[in-house]
Amino acid sequence: GGGFRGPGGPGGPGGRFDSDEVLGKIYDSRVIAKLPKYLLPVKKWIGIGALGMLVSALTTLATPYLVALATNDIVAGNLGGLNIIAIIFVAISVVMWFGGYWQNLYLSYAGQSVIYRMRTELFAHLHNLSLSFFDTHKVGKLMSRVQNDVQQLQELVTQGILSLITSLLTLVGIAAIMISMNWKLGLIMLTMVPVMIAGVWIWQKYARRAFIRVRTAIATVNSQLQEDIAGVRVVQSLSRESENMGQFDQVNRAHLDANVTAVKLEAVMMPMINILTGVSFALVLIVGGFQVLDGVMEVGFLMGFLMYVQRFFDPILELSMQYTELQRAMASGARIFELLEVKPDIQDKPNALELPTVKGEIEFQNVSFGYEPDKDVLHDINLTVKPGETVAIVGQTGSGKSSLVSLTDRFYEIDKGKLTIDGHDIRDVTQQSLRRQIAIVPQDPILFTGTIEEN
Repeated sequence: GGGFRGPGGPGGPGGRFDSDEVLGKIYDSRVIAKLPKYLLPVKKWIGIGALGMLVSALTTLATPYLVALATNDIVAGNLGGLNIIAIIFVAISVVMWFGGYWQNLYLSYAGQSVIYRMRTELFAHLHNLSLSFFDTHKVGKLMSRVQNDVQQLQELVTQGILSLITSLLTLVGIAAIMISMNWKLGLIMLTMVPVMIAGVWIWQKYARRAFIRVRTAIATVNSQLQEDIAGVRVVQSLSRESENMGQFDQVNRAHLDANVTAVKLEAVMMPMINILTGVSFALVLIVGGFQVLDGVMEVGFLMGFLMYVQRFFDPILELSMQYTELQRAMASGARIFELLEVKPDIQDKPNALELPTVKGEIEFQNVSFGYEPDKDVLHDINLTVKPGETVAIVGQTGSGKSSLVSLTDRFYEIDKGKLTIDGHDIRDVTQQSLRRQIAIVPQDPILFTGTIEEN
């Protein structure tokens, strides 16, 4: 008695959580509004990790300036000042280590806690959904929601947003320091920013499509893998190994091609940064070199300025990468929360009663049912099974034999009529009290990992 019935709610066919072909918005208020539930329990860890990230960023900004001061002391022969700077440099290195330690340790704690809570909630939610939901949604796609999307969203809430803020502050900090050191050289560097932004904007247009392809491809691979492993007995019994291998090879190769394209685009980004860094380095070296020769600028500050040039484009690169990661994470969050919002088709009534211990009289009264609207599998069924009576129902495949059993256990809701057990309408009692008194031997036996006793 197979068939399909589409689930209600926002997670029905075509719902966003079932689609891997979107990257999402930069800011999705619906996703952001639901995050505090998972972040508040780990706010202390996130706070310490954010502090560590800020400390690391500040010490990174200070290092080139210390090198500039040390170089000036060397040129001037000021060994006392050089010793002080060396001590400060060691101290800053120790502080940088602690900052990195706090950042990695506590943000990892927070991230793993978010993953644990979110996956546990998704697991429990999926087990509470009606069977009709699983008739129309592939297990591989749902596994991708629980695994890949949760991981993607976790990286955003514990690392991505903080990295975005840190990169922005680092960029502003470097620009401010360079202008304060030498405003002419600083302006030369800032003229390179529009060129960089234009390059990143063009790159993003192609990268966006490439990342969508990668995400869609891996979801298809997971879905194909799950189906083939679940149906391996059928595959072997029909000698379909070569055909299924061909199908899997096709989706797997599509995943390979998508990743190769994405890697090529990522490989373009770094050389572009290196070219802009090289051009900026040359301009600063020429203009700054003349300023040093003219006595306008000290050689130490030129060296420090060149170090800042090398680091100037790193935050811009990080921001461009985080832009795409933010889109991915928002899309993942939208899919996760829309899945969590899907309501079971079958729910207990507010005043549902506990079904008392049954004798076992089952009665179908003018029962009609179909997996799809207006397509009955069962029509006006009237059947009574007395306690202790054994009834065999015979019919062709698809005639509704398994559907009768599914309706008795209330896996699906009848469309018309009434189904009672010992005179109790099964819609008036709790599902748990009903199902714990019914034993089903399925056509396809399933053994869970564990002992015979546990199964």
